Amino acid sequence: MLTMAANSDLRMDLLPSDPLLHILSFLSFRDLIHCSVVSRRLNELSKHNPLWKRLSSKHWLLTDAERLQSGVSWYLLFQQNYRDLGRYLQHYAPLKRSWEQLKGFLLLKCPRMIASLKEGATETELNDIEAQIGCRLPDDYRCSYRIHNGQKLVIPGLMGSMSLSNHYRSEVLLDVETAAGGFQQRKGMRRCLPLTFCFHTGLSQYMALQPAEGRHKFESFYPCPDQVAQDPSAIDMFITGSCFLEWFTAYVHNVVTGEFPIIRDQIFRYVHDKSCVATTGEITVSVSTSFLPELSSVHPPHFFFTYRIRIEMSSSASPDASCQLDSRYWKITMSDGHVEEVQGPGVVGEFPVMTPGKVHEYASCTTFSTPSEYMEGHYSFHRLADKEEVFHVMIPRFHMVCPPFREPVIRAQKPSSRRLEDPDGDGEFCDGDGDDFGDLRGINMAALEGAWCPRHI
Repeated sequence: MLTMAANSDLRMDLLPSDPLLHILSFLSFRDLIHCSVVSRRLNELSKHNPLWKRLSSKHWLLTDAERLQSGVSWYLLFQQNYRDLGRYLQHYAPLKRSWEQLKGFLLLKCPRMIASLKEGATETELNDIEAQIGCRLPDDYRCSYRIHNGQKLVIPGLMGSMSLSNHYRSEVLLDVETAAGGFQQRKGMRRCLPLTFCFHTGLSQYMALQPAEGRHKFESFYPCPDQVAQDPSAIDMFITGSCFLEWFTAYVHNVVTGEFPIIRDQIFRYVHDKSCVATTGEITVSVSTSFLPELSSVHPPHFFFTYRIRIEMSSSASPDASCQLDSRYWKITMSDGHVEEVQGPGVVGEFPVMTPGKVHEYASCTTFSTPSEYMEGHYSFHRLADKEEVFHVMIPRFHMVCPPFREPVIRAQKPSSRRLEDPDGDGEFCDGDGDDFGDLRGINMAALEGAWCPRHI
């Protein structure tokens, strides 16, 4: 038996390198290290450079150029990165990939944003921040900030913009030092760290560092003060992510895939559902939408949306097909089943003329007392060559759904469920008892978008 075992060991040791290396190529870096202590032969093979090149590319996204610049083997290069970033092993690759994709996109579309990015923070700096605020930072957040420590406090913000006439929002991704300065300990926002900040509106997205006051640990959210409750610490939350990794990578995906349009060198956070396109004859209409948390509230129920519409006439259309928009018709259906129909002249005060190849885009807004609803309708046009020829162009159905929201654990009083009205057509919204919600967050809602909300025209 001992002789057979010895012969078996001998045959294993005499196996050619290629099949053994092929087997080792399927192992994780931890298993390779375990193999290296089994025998002298496996110790030598487990340090084979191509094995660690694959692992370095997988976990650290390292390239041949970076390896040549380092002047060491792939095995040693992997070790160096693991000593520095090993605690972030599960987060580093997806975050690094997202940062590289984002920077590549910005270089082509919004190059001035690249200059606003800050170099990564050190482990010591992140440890000092934890000591300063008295809370542990999640590893995915720390990992991202090792790559880039947010951005400088400049406009436009990296985390998206929105513009409606006199209302403008652009969110900066805060560096960790500035974020620590805004760390919240007040009742209603205990142990919340700001992720973003907008100079114009004061709006910030926060991350909950501890599960307190109805928040889940590490989720991101927009705070929304409960304007009905008597307690000022009653703060509702519009949830934007379950953790930093999901929050950041989902945003980057929307940017680099073109889901968010680039307008005037800024990332605008309109979402376009690919089904929201309708073609009537030579004219195509498409719609994208966005929810504005800074102009919305849960209590009272006031959900503010903006939508951007693109009207395009085919470049292959005959010049005789040229036409002018006369009016619009909307059918608005809310989640409680209530239906409204609205019609009026033009769009945001304009009567665009459409000729072959021409594109007309405009933005408008609306408010609802339910968290989801959809709109659909049509435009009325007449031919320029024959004003008697009037026809309709379909507007595709598009849905507007606010992010999931959560109420604080304790509310001083129950909210009213009455829908908001604008009886005077002056852009001021009330619940029927004279309570004025029109100047929400200090914004003059009547002046928004350069025209009226469509359902109140």
